[in-house]
Amino acid sequence: MTRRTALAAAELLAWWAALVVLWLVLISTVYTLELVVGVSAALVGALAACAARRAVTGW
Repeated sequence: MTRRTALAAAELLAWWAALVVLWLVLISTVYTLELVVGVSAALVGALAACAARRAVTGW
């Protein structure tokens, strides 16, 4: 794994974790299905955030 790949993976993980925490703060009760959907939606959001940053910075 190159340094660039490691940084990209760390960025994706950071975005995902931040979005999951935000989602958990905004809901009251967590059911299994909601947890799966929330984690999946956070992953999609993290991928979009990484792609948007790369589009802006050209990295």
